[in-house]
Amino acid sequence: MGSNLEYLPEHRIVLIVGNYGSGKTEVAVNLAIQLSERQNVAIADLDVVNPYFRCREARTEMENFGIRVINPDGGYEAADLPIILPEARGAVLGGDGALILDVGGDDVGARVLSSLADVFSDKSYTMLQVLNARRPFTDTVEGCLKIKSEIEAASRLRVTGLVSNTHLLEETDAQTVLEGLRLARDVGKAAALPVSFMTACEDLRGEFSAEAAGCPILWIRRRMLPPWKLKSMTDRAGRRLGIDD
Repeated sequence: MGSNLEYLPEHRIVLIVGNYGSGKTEVAVNLAIQLSERQNVAIADLDVVNPYFRCREARTEMENFGIRVINPDGGYEAADLPIILPEARGAVLGGDGALILDVGGDDVGARVLSSLADVFSDKSYTMLQVLNARRPFTDTVEGCLKIKSEIEAASRLRVTGLVSNTHLLEETDAQTVLEGLRLARDVGKAAALPVSFMTACEDLRGEFSAEAAGCPILWIRRRMLPPWKLKSMTDRAGRRLGIDD
């Protein structure tokens, strides 16, 4: 394995699923940006569950990388509605380059995929379940397998690989990441699924490598922040610069 070991999807279509709060959207956005360095990429926002962490919030940044972002426009852009855009269905049916589908959390969010199951019936796809061992309900093998079964039943599609995305936001260290990888491997063994890749914050480069971990690493730059976090960061920056509200 080379020093720049990275994950490349086996199929054109990649579905990102997982439990609520697992970090699916952060993974989807960062994966889209990485893949855009070598091919055309489109990303479709199918998250109808979480109004704060949806890939549409990073639309401008992704478009700067040449990524096509498919999400409701106009009055529906901020809507929390189960909308399957014709453009998303069309992108699944055909197109060049990679297509990433950012799916809502848990079985509730995955249910939106059931309306596309007929489209996938004759298509090859990769469906990755994102695991964060520091989140409730997915800190054990049994919990992860339960979420997997619920997502598969709701979506009428099969999980084909796992993503280890364990973190504690700003408190994450190398040990946290590697502990999550161990859990993901245990889940993979129980479910007969590969750990397709792991994630780690860019700040941890130098702490470990893909070779040492024995797994491709998607280096994450946090791009998805809730409005209150953005305001907090803006306020702190303003105070440092002597700017009043």
